[in-house]
Amino acid sequence: MGARVRERTLERVRKLLAKAERTDNEHERATFMAAASALMAKHGIDSLPPAGTRQVPGDRIVTLPAPWAREKARLVSLVAQASRCRPLLIGRGDGGQRVHVFGFAADLERADLLATSLLLQMASGLARVEPPEDVTAVRAYRRSWLLGFTDEVYRLLCAAESRAEAESAGTGTALVLADRNAEVARVVAAHYPDIRMSVPRTSGTGYRDGVAAGREADLGRTGMATATAPELT
Repeated sequence: MGARVRERTLERVRKLLAKAERTDNEHERATFMAAASALMAKHGIDSLPPAGTRQVPGDRIVTLPAPWAREKARLVSLVAQASRCRPLLIGRGDGGQRVHVFGFAADLERADLLATSLLLQMASGLARVEPPEDVTAVRAYRRSWLLGFTDEVYRLLCAAESRAEAESAGTGTALVLADRNAEVARVVAAHYPDIRMSVPRTSGTGYRDGVAAGREADLGRTGMATATAPELT
């Protein structure tokens, strides 16, 4: 994909995400986010180099500040993973929770753009949440809402990526993706030879409501001031 075509595609995605963040109409937000996610997934496939082309994965560390730093970091991690990057939660530092993301340049760029918008949208959605009257542990409810929201966003993003891969005209797409995944894994292993997996705990009602919000928002369509965006720069 040429540089001009690539930039035009990303600009279209930015405009769609901006429209989704600004509108109060849920149907419009669903339309904008569905279009943005599909276009971004297609961009990821179109940006693949020909088979046999040598590229070197890059990496960046993203710092997510309080409040809800760990939950924000989880969103960034899963968006990166859905964008064919490899994220690792590396703990607190530099004023927040840090995520070390590995991937090829085009995928890192896609992950940044999507995660920035979704962080804004998720925070606004949480601000509007009213826990049920029978909920006594409000913070636990809100935390599980965030986790449910993030899981549903991840599912929808992965579905968009899978559709884009299936619709690709290139017969070698799967092989190229497998090679790139293996290359990223090798770079991660060189930096972090020992990796520990963890699964966050949730509370039922909040998690289910967060999933519903992510599904209805079709990748979390809400709005928030853009001050959060520098977290991904």
